[in-house]
Amino acid sequence: MSRLLYLQSGGPSAVLNSSAQGVIEAARARGVAVCAAADGLAGLRAGRLLDLDAAGADDIARLGSLPGAAFGSSRDILAPFEDDAAGWQQLAEVLRRFDIGQVLLNGGNGSMETAQLLQQLGERFALSLQVVGIPKTIDNDLEGTDFSPGFPSAAKYLASSLREVTLDVLSMAQQRVFIMETMGRHVGWLTAACALAALPGEEAPLLLLPEVAFDEARLLAAVRQRLAARGCCVIAVSEGLRHADGRFVAQLQADAVYGHEHLGGAGMWLAQRLQQQLGVKAHVALVDCLQRAARHLVSAVDAQQAYRLGQQAVAMALAGQGGVMLALQRQQGAAGVDWQVSPLPLDEVANRERALPADFIAADGLSVTPAFDAYLRPLLQGEQPLAFVDGLPDLRCPAWPPLLS
Repeated sequence: MSRLLYLQSGGPSAVLNSSAQGVIEAARARGVAVCAAADGLAGLRAGRLLDLDAAGADDIARLGSLPGAAFGSSRDILAPFEDDAAGWQQLAEVLRRFDIGQVLLNGGNGSMETAQLLQQLGERFALSLQVVGIPKTIDNDLEGTDFSPGFPSAAKYLASSLREVTLDVLSMAQQRVFIMETMGRHVGWLTAACALAALPGEEAPLLLLPEVAFDEARLLAAVRQRLAARGCCVIAVSEGLRHADGRFVAQLQADAVYGHEHLGGAGMWLAQRLQQQLGVKAHVALVDCLQRAARHLVSAVDAQQAYRLGQQAVAMALAGQGGVMLALQRQQGAAGVDWQVSPLPLDEVANRERALPADFIAADGLSVTPAFDAYLRPLLQGEQPLAFVDGLPDLRCPAWPPLLS
Protein backbone atom coordinates (compact mmCIF):
# COMPACT_ATOMS: atom_id res chain seq x y z
CA MET A 1 0.00 0.00 0.00
CA SER A 2 1.23 3.50 -0.80
CA ARG A 3 2.12 6.08 1.82
CA LEU A 4 0.04 9.13 2.79
CA LEU A 5 1.77 12.52 3.02
CA TYR A 6 0.61 15.36 5.28
CA LEU A 7 1.78 18.77 4.08
CA GLN A 8 1.48 22.04 6.03
CA SER A 9 1.57 25.25 4.04
CA GLY A 10 1.61 28.95 4.84
CA GLY A 11 1.12 30.54 8.25
CA PRO A 12 0.17 28.42 11.29
CA SER A 13 -2.79 28.83 13.63
CA ALA A 14 -3.89 27.76 17.10
CA VAL A 15 -5.66 24.67 15.69
CA LEU A 16 -3.51 23.71 12.72
CA ASN A 17 -2.02 20.81 14.65
CA SER A 18 -5.50 19.53 15.46
CA SER A 19 -5.93 18.75 11.77
CA ALA A 20 -2.53 17.05 11.77
CA GLN A 21 -3.57 14.92 14.72
CA GLY A 22 -6.82 14.00 12.95
CA VAL A 23 -4.91 12.95 9.84
CA ILE A 24 -2.36 10.82 11.66
CA GLU A 25 -4.81 9.07 13.98
CA ALA A 26 -7.23 8.34 11.12
CA ALA A 27 -4.43 6.94 8.97
CA ARG A 28 -3.19 4.75 11.81
CA ALA A 29 -6.68 3.43 12.43
CA ARG A 30 -6.79 2.31 8.78
CA GLY A 31 -3.31 0.80 8.84
CA VAL A 32 -1.97 3.34 6.35
CA ALA A 33 1.66 4.49 6.50
CA VAL A 34 1.83 8.26 7.00
CA CYS A 35 4.58 10.85 6.80
CA ALA A 36 4.86 14.64 6.92
CA ALA A 37 7.02 17.02 4.95
CA ALA A 38 9.51 18.79 7.19
CA ASP A 39 9.00 22.52 6.69
CA GLY A 40 6.21 22.20 4.16
CA LEU A 41 6.76 22.38 0.43
CA ALA A 42 10.41 23.31 0.90
CA GLY A 43 10.99 20.05 2.74
CA LEU A 44 9.02 18.06 0.18
CA ARG A 45 11.20 19.41 -2.63
CA ALA A 46 14.29 18.27 -0.71
CA GLY A 47 12.84 14.86 0.12
CA ARG A 48 12.84 15.60 3.85
CA LEU A 49 9.88 13.47 4.95
CA LEU A 50 9.24 12.68 8.61
CA ASP A 51 8.34 9.08 9.42
CA LEU A 52 5.20 9.60 11.50
CA ASP A 53 4.79 5.85 11.93
CA ALA A 54 7.76 6.07 14.31
CA ALA A 55 6.07 8.71 16.50
CA GLY A 56 4.55 7.63 19.79
CA ALA A 57 0.79 7.73 20.29
CA ASP A 58 1.16 10.10 23.24
CA ASP A 59 3.18 12.54 21.14
CA ILE A 60 0.54 12.49 18.41
CA ALA A 61 -2.21 13.03 20.99
CA ARG A 62 -0.35 16.12 22.23
CA LEU A 63 -0.46 17.80 18.85
CA GLY A 64 -3.96 19.19 19.32
CA SER A 65 -2.87 21.16 22.37
CA LEU A 66 -0.07 22.99 20.55
CA PRO A 67 -0.20 26.18 18.46
CA GLY A 68 2.06 26.70 15.47
CA ALA A 69 2.94 24.09 12.85
CA ALA A 70 4.40 21.03 14.55
CA PHE A 71 6.25 19.76 11.48
CA GLY A 72 7.28 23.16 10.21
CA SER A 73 5.89 25.08 7.29
CA SER A 74 7.08 27.34 4.51
CA ARG A 75 5.76 29.98 2.17
CA ASP A 76 7.20 28.27 -0.90
CA ILE A 77 4.85 28.15 -3.84
CA LEU A 78 4.60 25.73 -6.75
CA ALA A 79 4.82 27.54 -10.07
CA PRO A 80 2.91 26.25 -13.12
CA PHE A 81 4.68 23.54 -15.12
CA GLU A 82 5.47 25.93 -17.97
CA ASP A 83 7.44 28.13 -15.56
CA ASP A 84 9.25 25.39 -13.61
CA ALA A 85 9.37 22.08 -15.47
CA ALA A 86 12.51 21.05 -13.59
CA GLY A 87 10.85 21.75 -10.25
CA TRP A 88 7.89 19.58 -11.21
CA GLN A 89 10.23 16.78 -12.27
CA GLN A 90 12.03 17.03 -8.91
CA LEU A 91 8.77 16.78 -6.96
CA ALA A 92 7.57 13.87 -9.07
CA GLU A 93 10.80 12.00 -8.32
CA VAL A 94 10.36 12.59 -4.57
CA LEU A 95 6.75 11.42 -4.62
CA ARG A 96 7.68 8.34 -6.62
CA ARG A 97 10.72 7.57 -4.47
CA PHE A 98 8.68 7.50 -1.26
CA ASP A 99 5.64 5.86 -2.88
CA ILE A 100 3.30 8.71 -1.98
CA GLY A 101 -0.25 7.91 -3.02
CA GLN A 102 -2.12 10.65 -1.17
CA VAL A 103 -1.19 14.23 -0.30
CA LEU A 104 -3.26 16.09 2.28
CA LEU A 105 -2.38 19.79 2.08
CA ASN A 106 -3.43 22.02 4.97
CA GLY A 107 -3.57 25.73 4.12
CA GLY A 108 -5.37 28.77 2.70
CA ASN A 109 -6.38 29.89 -0.78
CA GLY A 110 -2.80 30.07 -2.10
CA SER A 111 -2.14 26.61 -0.70
CA MET A 112 -5.24 25.30 -2.46
CA GLU A 113 -3.68 26.45 -5.72
CA THR A 114 -0.60 24.42 -4.80
CA ALA A 115 -2.88 21.44 -4.09
CA GLN A 116 -4.48 21.90 -7.50
CA LEU A 117 -1.07 21.97 -9.18
CA LEU A 118 0.06 18.88 -7.26
CA GLN A 119 -2.99 17.02 -8.55
CA GLN A 120 -2.04 18.10 -12.08
CA LEU A 121 1.55 17.04 -11.41
CA GLY A 122 0.37 13.55 -10.55
CA GLU A 123 -1.56 13.34 -13.80
CA ARG A 124 1.30 14.73 -15.90
CA PHE A 125 3.82 12.21 -14.55
CA ALA A 126 1.40 9.28 -14.42
CA LEU A 127 1.52 9.03 -10.62
CA SER A 128 -1.29 7.34 -8.77
CA LEU A 129 -1.85 10.44 -6.65
CA GLN A 130 -4.87 11.87 -4.84
CA VAL A 131 -4.57 15.41 -3.42
CA VAL A 132 -7.08 16.71 -0.87
CA GLY A 133 -7.08 20.20 0.61
CA ILE A 134 -7.77 20.82 4.30
CA PRO A 135 -8.86 24.44 4.88
CA LYS A 136 -6.85 26.54 7.30
CA THR A 137 -6.50 30.30 7.50
CA ILE A 138 -7.15 32.78 10.27
CA ASP A 139 -8.12 35.30 7.57
CA ASN A 140 -11.27 33.23 6.87
CA ASP A 141 -11.08 34.15 3.19
CA LEU A 142 -11.44 30.69 1.64
CA GLU A 143 -14.40 30.34 -0.72
CA GLY A 144 -16.95 27.59 -0.32
CA THR A 145 -16.56 26.82 3.38
CA ASP A 146 -18.62 28.37 6.17
CA PHE A 147 -15.42 29.08 8.07
CA SER A 148 -11.77 28.19 7.87
CA PRO A 149 -10.24 26.50 10.93
CA GLY A 150 -8.01 28.93 12.73
CA PHE A 151 -10.34 31.89 12.25
CA PRO A 152 -12.75 31.22 15.15
CA SER A 153 -9.92 30.93 17.66
CA ALA A 154 -8.20 34.08 16.37
CA ALA A 155 -11.55 35.89 16.50
CA LYS A 156 -12.12 34.69 20.06
CA TYR A 157 -8.69 35.96 21.11
CA LEU A 158 -9.19 39.36 19.48
CA ALA A 159 -12.66 39.94 20.91
CA SER A 160 -11.61 38.73 24.36
CA SER A 161 -8.45 40.82 24.45
CA LEU A 162 -10.19 43.96 23.25
CA ARG A 163 -12.98 43.44 25.77
CA GLU A 164 -10.40 43.35 28.55
CA VAL A 165 -8.59 46.40 27.20
CA THR A 166 -11.86 48.32 26.95
CA LEU A 167 -12.23 48.14 30.73
CA ASP A 168 -8.71 49.47 31.08
CA VAL A 169 -9.47 52.37 28.73
CA LEU A 170 -12.76 53.17 30.45
CA SER A 171 -11.05 53.29 33.84
CA MET A 172 -8.88 56.18 32.65
CA ALA A 173 -11.31 57.91 30.30
CA GLN A 174 -9.39 61.14 29.82
CA GLN A 175 -9.80 61.74 26.09
CA ARG A 176 -8.06 58.46 25.40
CA VAL A 177 -8.09 56.55 22.13
CA PHE A 178 -7.00 52.92 21.91
CA ILE A 179 -6.28 51.37 18.51
CA MET A 180 -5.74 47.66 17.87
CA GLU A 181 -4.35 46.64 14.48
CA THR A 182 -5.37 43.19 13.28
CA MET A 183 -4.21 41.03 10.41
CA GLY A 184 -6.20 41.09 7.19
CA ARG A 185 -4.57 42.21 3.94
CA HIS A 186 -7.66 42.34 1.76
CA VAL A 187 -10.49 41.06 3.94
CA GLY A 188 -11.87 42.23 7.26
CA TRP A 189 -13.10 39.08 9.01
CA LEU A 190 -10.67 39.46 11.92
CA THR A 191 -11.33 43.16 12.38
CA ALA A 192 -15.08 42.56 12.22
CA ALA A 193 -14.73 39.97 15.00
CA CYS A 194 -13.65 42.78 17.31
CA ALA A 195 -17.28 43.95 17.35
CA LEU A 196 -17.99 41.17 19.83
CA ALA A 197 -15.65 42.85 22.30
CA ALA A 198 -18.52 45.18 23.24
CA LEU A 199 -19.30 45.16 26.96
CA PRO A 200 -22.96 44.94 28.02
CA GLY A 201 -24.49 48.37 27.64
CA GLU A 202 -21.46 49.74 25.80
CA GLU A 203 -21.00 50.53 22.12
CA ALA A 204 -18.86 48.20 20.05
CA PRO A 205 -15.43 49.39 18.95
CA LEU A 206 -15.26 51.38 15.75
CA LEU A 207 -14.17 49.08 12.91
CA LEU A 208 -12.00 50.06 9.96
CA LEU A 209 -12.29 47.30 7.34
CA PRO A 210 -10.42 46.72 4.06
CA GLU A 211 -13.78 46.35 2.32
CA VAL A 212 -14.70 49.96 3.20
CA ALA A 213 -12.62 52.84 1.84
CA PHE A 214 -11.21 55.01 4.60
CA ASP A 215 -13.40 58.07 5.12
CA GLU A 216 -11.56 60.41 7.45
CA ALA A 217 -14.44 62.83 7.98
CA ARG A 218 -16.78 60.01 8.97
CA LEU A 219 -14.26 58.52 11.37
CA LEU A 220 -13.42 61.86 12.99
CA ALA A 221 -17.10 62.54 13.62
CA ALA A 222 -17.51 59.14 15.25
CA VAL A 223 -14.40 59.56 17.41
CA ARG A 224 -15.53 63.02 18.54
CA GLN A 225 -18.90 61.58 19.54
CA ARG A 226 -17.29 58.78 21.58
CA LEU A 227 -14.89 61.14 23.30
CA ALA A 228 -17.67 63.55 24.20
CA ALA A 229 -19.93 60.79 25.53
CA ARG A 230 -17.44 58.55 27.35
CA GLY A 231 -14.10 60.33 27.33
CA CYS A 232 -12.52 57.50 25.33
CA CYS A 233 -12.75 55.63 22.05
CA VAL A 234 -11.71 52.10 21.05
CA ILE A 235 -10.92 51.29 17.41
CA ALA A 236 -10.02 48.08 15.60
CA VAL A 237 -8.26 48.60 12.27
CA SER A 238 -7.18 46.10 9.65
CA GLU A 239 -3.61 46.17 8.39
CA GLY A 240 -5.16 46.33 4.91
CA LEU A 241 -7.08 49.58 5.38
CA ARG A 242 -7.26 51.45 2.07
CA HIS A 243 -7.82 54.92 0.74
CA ALA A 244 -10.68 55.55 -1.69
CA ASP A 245 -8.27 55.14 -4.63
CA GLY A 246 -7.32 51.64 -3.46
CA ARG A 247 -3.91 52.50 -1.99
CA PHE A 248 -3.08 50.97 1.38
CA VAL A 249 -2.71 53.53 4.13
CA ALA A 250 0.45 51.72 5.26
CA GLN A 251 2.60 49.42 3.14
CA LEU A 252 6.15 48.39 3.95
CA GLN A 253 7.20 46.54 0.79
CA ALA A 254 6.11 43.88 -1.68
CA ASP A 255 6.41 40.24 -0.61
CA ALA A 256 9.29 38.65 -2.52
CA VAL A 257 7.59 35.24 -2.79
CA TYR A 258 3.90 35.85 -3.22
CA GLY A 259 4.00 39.34 -4.70
CA HIS A 260 1.55 40.38 -2.01
CA GLU A 261 2.00 43.60 -0.14
CA HIS A 262 3.95 43.41 3.13
CA LEU A 263 1.71 45.46 5.37
CA GLY A 264 2.03 46.92 8.81
CA GLY A 265 1.62 50.27 10.43
CA ALA A 266 -2.03 51.10 9.77
CA GLY A 267 -2.57 51.57 13.52
CA MET A 268 0.31 54.01 13.89
CA TRP A 269 -0.73 55.86 10.75
CA LEU A 270 -4.23 56.23 12.16
CA ALA A 271 -2.91 57.42 15.52
CA GLN A 272 -0.93 60.14 13.78
CA ARG A 273 -3.99 61.28 11.83
CA LEU A 274 -6.04 61.52 15.03
CA GLN A 275 -3.23 63.47 16.68
CA GLN A 276 -3.09 65.89 13.77
CA GLN A 277 -6.83 66.35 13.33
CA LEU A 278 -8.17 66.10 16.88
CA GLY A 279 -5.15 66.73 19.07
CA VAL A 280 -5.64 63.46 20.94
CA LYS A 281 -3.03 60.83 21.60
CA ALA A 282 -3.72 57.21 20.87
CA HIS A 283 -2.21 54.03 22.25
CA VAL A 284 -1.61 51.46 19.49
CA ALA A 285 -1.41 47.70 19.93
CA LEU A 286 -0.19 45.50 17.07
CA VAL A 287 -1.33 41.99 17.95
CA ASP A 288 0.40 40.44 14.92
CA CYS A 289 1.17 36.72 15.42
CA LEU A 290 -0.44 36.68 18.88
CA GLN A 291 -3.88 36.38 17.27
CA ARG A 292 -3.02 33.11 15.56
CA ALA A 293 -0.92 31.58 18.36
CA ALA A 294 -3.25 32.03 21.36
CA ARG A 295 -3.85 28.38 22.25
CA HIS A 296 -5.16 29.38 25.71
CA LEU A 297 -8.27 30.92 24.09
CA VAL A 298 -8.95 28.38 21.39
CA SER A 299 -12.57 27.83 20.35
CA ALA A 300 -13.74 24.27 20.98
CA VAL A 301 -15.83 24.39 17.80
CA ASP A 302 -12.74 25.42 15.87
CA ALA A 303 -10.50 22.70 17.29
CA GLN A 304 -13.13 19.97 16.92
CA GLN A 305 -13.82 20.76 13.28
CA ALA A 306 -10.13 21.12 12.46
CA TYR A 307 -9.56 17.61 13.83
CA ARG A 308 -12.59 16.26 12.00
CA LEU A 309 -11.48 17.72 8.68
CA GLY A 310 -8.15 15.94 9.09
CA GLN A 311 -9.97 12.65 9.63
CA GLN A 312 -12.33 13.18 6.69
CA ALA A 313 -9.46 14.12 4.38
CA VAL A 314 -7.89 10.71 4.97
CA ALA A 315 -11.13 8.95 4.11
CA MET A 316 -11.62 11.10 1.01
CA ALA A 317 -8.11 10.51 -0.33
CA LEU A 318 -8.16 6.76 0.33
CA ALA A 319 -11.48 6.54 -1.50
CA GLY A 320 -9.74 7.93 -4.58
CA GLN A 321 -11.50 11.30 -4.47
CA GLY A 322 -8.68 13.76 -5.03
CA GLY A 323 -8.63 17.21 -6.57
CA VAL A 324 -10.93 18.59 -3.88
CA MET A 325 -10.94 20.71 -0.74
CA LEU A 326 -13.15 19.74 2.17
CA ALA A 327 -15.61 22.47 3.11
CA LEU A 328 -17.71 22.99 6.22
CA GLN A 329 -21.40 23.80 5.90
CA ARG A 330 -23.57 24.71 8.88
CA GLN A 331 -27.02 23.29 9.43
CA GLN A 332 -29.29 24.56 12.15
CA GLY A 333 -30.85 21.71 14.06
CA ALA A 334 -32.96 21.33 17.17
CA ALA A 335 -29.83 20.87 19.27
CA GLY A 336 -28.03 23.84 17.69
CA VAL A 337 -25.58 24.13 14.82
CA ASP A 338 -24.45 20.95 13.11
CA TRP A 339 -21.50 20.87 10.73
CA GLN A 340 -21.50 18.94 7.49
CA VAL A 341 -18.37 18.23 5.45
CA SER A 342 -18.52 18.26 1.66
CA PRO A 343 -15.87 18.21 -1.11
CA LEU A 344 -15.38 21.16 -3.45
CA PRO A 345 -13.31 21.01 -6.65
CA LEU A 346 -9.99 22.74 -6.06
CA ASP A 347 -10.45 24.93 -9.13
CA GLU A 348 -13.45 26.54 -7.40
CA VAL A 349 -11.41 27.67 -4.40
CA ALA A 350 -7.77 27.88 -5.50
CA ASN A 351 -6.36 31.39 -5.07
CA ARG A 352 -9.83 32.92 -4.69
CA GLU A 353 -10.52 35.35 -1.88
CA ARG A 354 -13.77 35.70 0.05
CA ALA A 355 -14.36 39.22 1.31
CA LEU A 356 -16.67 40.13 4.17
CA PRO A 357 -20.19 40.07 2.61
CA ALA A 358 -21.89 43.43 2.14
CA ASP A 359 -24.81 42.38 4.35
CA PHE A 360 -22.37 41.90 7.25
CA ILE A 361 -21.23 45.55 7.08
CA ALA A 362 -23.48 48.23 8.60
CA ALA A 363 -24.52 51.29 6.63
CA ASP A 364 -22.21 53.54 8.66
CA GLY A 365 -19.18 51.60 7.42
CA LEU A 366 -17.77 51.51 10.96
CA SER A 367 -19.66 48.58 12.42
CA VAL A 368 -21.20 45.22 11.53
CA THR A 369 -24.79 44.05 11.27
CA PRO A 370 -26.70 41.59 13.45
CA ALA A 371 -26.23 39.08 10.61
CA PHE A 372 -22.47 39.03 11.24
CA ASP A 373 -23.05 38.62 14.97
CA ALA A 374 -25.33 35.64 14.27
CA TYR A 375 -22.70 34.17 11.94
CA LEU A 376 -19.77 34.48 14.34
CA ARG A 377 -21.15 33.64 17.78
CA PRO A 378 -21.67 29.90 17.12
CA LEU A 379 -18.04 29.66 16.03
CA LEU A 380 -16.71 30.94 19.35
CA GLN A 381 -18.47 28.42 21.55
CA GLY A 382 -16.65 26.20 24.01
CA GLU A 383 -13.17 26.10 25.44
CA GLN A 384 -10.60 23.35 25.45
CA PRO A 385 -8.71 22.59 28.65
CA LEU A 386 -5.03 23.39 28.61
CA ALA A 387 -2.58 21.81 31.01
CA PHE A 388 -0.35 24.11 33.02
CA VAL A 389 3.08 23.35 34.45
CA ASP A 390 4.61 25.56 37.13
CA GLY A 391 2.04 28.24 36.44
CA LEU A 392 2.49 28.39 32.66
CA PRO A 393 0.85 26.57 29.71
CA ASP A 394 2.37 23.17 29.04
CA LEU A 395 3.45 23.61 25.43
CA ARG A 396 6.27 21.12 25.34
CA CYS A 397 6.66 20.04 21.74
CA PRO A 398 7.22 16.37 20.88
CA ALA A 399 10.54 15.53 19.28
CA TRP A 400 10.34 15.28 15.51
CA PRO A 401 10.27 11.68 14.30
CA PRO A 402 13.17 10.49 12.12
CA LEU A 403 13.36 11.23 8.42
CA LEU A 404 12.44 8.56 5.92
CA SER A 405 15.44 7.26 4.06
